[in-house]
Amino acid sequence: MFDSLRLSSVKLNIFSTLTFALIVLVIIFADSIISNVSLHFDAFENVSSSRHHHHQLQTHQTVPQLKITSQDDDGRGYLVPPLEVTATEKERLLQPDHKIKPEELGLFEPSDLATRFDSRVRDFFSRNQCEVQVFMTWISPVDSFGEREFFGLESLFQTNPTSCLIILSRTMDSTQGKTILQPLISRGFRVRAMSPDLWILFNNTPAEGWLNDIKNGNKDPGAIPLAQNLSNLIRLTALYKYGGVYLDTDFIILKDFSGLRNAVGAQSIDANGNWTRLNNAVLIFDKNHPLVYMFMEEFASTFDGNRWGHNGPYLVSRVVNRVAKTGQFNFTVLPPMAFYPVDWTRVAGFFVRPGDQAGARWVEAKIRQLSGATYGVHLWNKQSSRFKIEEGSIIGRLISDHCVICSMRNSLSS
Repeated sequence: MFDSLRLSSVKLNIFSTLTFALIVLVIIFADSIISNVSLHFDAFENVSSSRHHHHQLQTHQTVPQLKITSQDDDGRGYLVPPLEVTATEKERLLQPDHKIKPEELGLFEPSDLATRFDSRVRDFFSRNQCEVQVFMTWISPVDSFGEREFFGLESLFQTNPTSCLIILSRTMDSTQGKTILQPLISRGFRVRAMSPDLWILFNNTPAEGWLNDIKNGNKDPGAIPLAQNLSNLIRLTALYKYGGVYLDTDFIILKDFSGLRNAVGAQSIDANGNWTRLNNAVLIFDKNHPLVYMFMEEFASTFDGNRWGHNGPYLVSRVVNRVAKTGQFNFTVLPPMAFYPVDWTRVAGFFVRPGDQAGARWVEAKIRQLSGATYGVHLWNKQSSRFKIEEGSIIGRLISDHCVICSMRNSLSS
């Protein structure tokens, strides 16, 4: 009987142990279910909160709740796909909208003149004994090429009469454009406007892959007009393939360029005379110069169509800053007085006539300074185009002193 009681006690202990273990398992399982439900609910709440927070930042929205944009630390937009979309929809949403504007499509279609671009350039330079080969770009309508731009051409040929100028422009390579240039051509100055064929010009350079990506929608052209960024790249490829001088059209040229080679101008310097910012409004390089090739590589690899200056003056500054300490390439950084003697924040003073004797003395002193140390004065046309060129002002004096069709002087006081 004692053995029977002990056996019953053992059975009871085993049953109690199993029952306790089962209860523990049930509690753990229930807690897991509750936790998972809570986590999923929290996740849903966070997504809903995020959607509400970013709703006012939506762009390119075509279907409600399908596309949400935000900004990361670098200011670049990213897309957050919705929770309930198919794999195809999600892939589409994650693809950026890189379509080119309709008005920009013509940039990629070569005209009859453009298809002969390379032969026209080489023929023009070979037929003329060009002491200096000069390039400009003009991306605006031909009607926008006005007196100030023409003053710049006059000053170039007054100081560099044996130079040859090619204006890379579709709009100027026209009957109206030729009419604008005819007063210079009829006086024997060598200037032509030529439509560039981008595919020929960019062929076998880092620019070629970039152009394909832009055309095919694989790279975002950005909010800045594509033609403006193309101007930055066209000048580089033209210099790399042909060599010479690139000039923006808003310059008054004061000196002969024939003594300059492989140079870029500093826009600003620090207290120790070290440059702090370069500019690409003037570039002077031999054909196939490796630094220009690096400029093109930098353009293609770091292109940002939403940041003004990133693909132009800032690009030149970045590359030169990297290579300057190596001494790897032969080039010179010219001081600001060479091409940027006045900052864009102060250029207005160059357009105003002196109001008294002190002002007149300042103008005379500035003219003497520019005559000694400056190759050209950048007019910063984005800032100064609204300013009238007053008679007796520094700019008025420089234009009058460096004209070749000087009957145009009368327009300074009109």
